[in-house]
Amino acid sequence: MNVLLIGSGGRENAMAWKIAQSSILTQLYIAPGNPGTSTHGINVDINPLDFDKVKDLVISKNIGLVVVGPEDPLVKGIHDFFSIDKALKHIPVIGPKKAGALLEGSKDFSKRFMVRHGIPTAAFQSFKESSKKEAVEFLNSLTPPYVLKADGLAAGKGVIICNTLGDAIDTLNDFFEGRFGSAGEIVVIEEYLGGIELSVFVLTDGMSYVMLPEAKDYKRIGDGDTGLNTGGMGSVSPVPFCNGAFMEKVVTRIVDPTINGLKSDGIDYLGFIFIGLMNVDGNPYVIEYNVRLGDPETQVVLPRIQSDFLELLISASKRELSGLKVVFSKQCASSVILASEGYPGSYAKGKSIGGRLESDGAVLFHAGTKYGANGELITSGGRVFSAVGLADSHEESLANAYRLANAIEFKGKYYRKDIGRDLMFSSEK
Repeated sequence: MNVLLIGSGGRENAMAWKIAQSSILTQLYIAPGNPGTSTHGINVDINPLDFDKVKDLVISKNIGLVVVGPEDPLVKGIHDFFSIDKALKHIPVIGPKKAGALLEGSKDFSKRFMVRHGIPTAAFQSFKESSKKEAVEFLNSLTPPYVLKADGLAAGKGVIICNTLGDAIDTLNDFFEGRFGSAGEIVVIEEYLGGIELSVFVLTDGMSYVMLPEAKDYKRIGDGDTGLNTGGMGSVSPVPFCNGAFMEKVVTRIVDPTINGLKSDGIDYLGFIFIGLMNVDGNPYVIEYNVRLGDPETQVVLPRIQSDFLELLISASKRELSGLKVVFSKQCASSVILASEGYPGSYAKGKSIGGRLESDGAVLFHAGTKYGANGELITSGGRVFSAVGLADSHEESLANAYRLANAIEFKGKYYRKDIGRDLMFSSEK
């Protein structure tokens, strides 16, 4: 089978790496891909939001399955485009249609979905600029810290946690003044939930589902979870407190009601659901939904799946997930993100990359790299690499990840030194 994978980041590099291991793969194409994905398939330099170009590629390369990595094409309706096109509608797409993609495309929609279906989440209200007075009154009713979220897509940076009421009101004004463009025209204000974050991943065919390995990511730029939110600075899997009792609560209180809620709302959902959770005194609460695999969680989740990943995707596309078992490795995986200096704010691009790009017990995934005019590898994004360590213990997997992170060189390289430390793992600096 020929497969088209859409996307260009670290998540897609990990997905390409995993799909390429399948014995039933004929050829993998990645649009547009990056230097890392090119070692596992053929990159095609097209804009994945140009659906007509995607159509031409699918037809010319006899693609049998399309796998959508990032959220933007899903929210903009790439699956809907396929489903109504006579030449494409027989080709399955892994990723929901627009109706299902609203789970990520609109924080207000997802919160109302949770309330409607009795899924545990933080208390909230949503506001437009015309109701700013009511928004301030709601902030006054909460105890700090304060959580403000842009309703729409904001590249993983649209969640701001404020420690004082004054900062929260200033942030509210920033949202309404265009900090996140149209994504911030509606602001969701939530009560703050104290606890430990983790992410669980589900692949559903719309009727049944399978659970994938869980992960914990680290969103803040600074050690000790300080500074601005980013797209993620590292991740670990498995998560020690995700024991049988806790995961039973996750399944019965969150996953089952989510899948059943989609069915009862008439949303035919085919694809991944990323459920961002908070463990509050042993009870799971949903922070957010994403409608695709997470980044950088994918980089630690996929190495722990021993089952043929492409076969799993094909089973989902055929609505045959019922009764399917996914085999997990007992190995631990840890990722450390190497970022450009200044990220998640402004940062320079085009920095030459050197050093060693491989190390024992580790895998390197490209996130923000490209080839320069002379064929040299250079930086092209805020998050440049994901160094993933694999081992029988968390301590060793982290040591492997940091060893690889240290071996890579580019000007302004930055990475957190404390990934996993909050879970009482040790790491090699």
